[in-house]
Amino acid sequence: MSAMPTPTAIRIIREEHQALSAMLSSLHLLLRQHRQDGTPVRFDVLRAMLFYIDEFPERLHHRKETDLLFPLIRARSDSAGEILEKLDRDHGVGERAIRDLEHTLLSWEMLGDSRRDGFEQAVERYLSFYLKHMQLEEEVVLPLAQQVLEPADWAVLDDAFSENRDPLTGHPPSAEYEQLFSRIVRTAPAPIGLGGAA
Repeated sequence: MSAMPTPTAIRIIREEHQALSAMLSSLHLLLRQHRQDGTPVRFDVLRAMLFYIDEFPERLHHRKETDLLFPLIRARSDSAGEILEKLDRDHGVGERAIRDLEHTLLSWEMLGDSRRDGFEQAVERYLSFYLKHMQLEEEVVLPLAQQVLEPADWAVLDDAFSENRDPLTGHPPSAEYEQLFSRIVRTAPAPIGLGGAA
């Protein structure tokens, strides 16, 4: 018996996880590069990267997981209730954390290098937090979803996640985002350049 094809929503979620992971890794690499080389810090690029994380993963990706994917799984199975509650809490923590990162970056830019360590440490915490979060989703939640969700559920999820159009997963940026993504992709170190975005 042939395996069922991977639902579109699952493919998009994984692509968006890969894009977020790449953006976070590039942010980390850029900070390390500035420190090692003693080059002037590109605050505009750091701001653009944090804005991307806030605008796409936080506002689109995570909200659709919390508002659509997780409730559908809960309706079909009671085996992952605690994990889904934790992931929902993570999404709330993540929204606050990205705002805190943006503020911490601004304080470094406005007040100088005495605030640099605080920002770099906050980036490390955020990176570790989201890598663990995405690993839990990919290793536990997505396989469970593929086991318990029905075709009608996948139709809803496929439509919803297909609207995201994240440029780092290969979609051309809309006119309003074109300059933002051009700045990030031109300046950020590897691994940015997913999905033909570079």
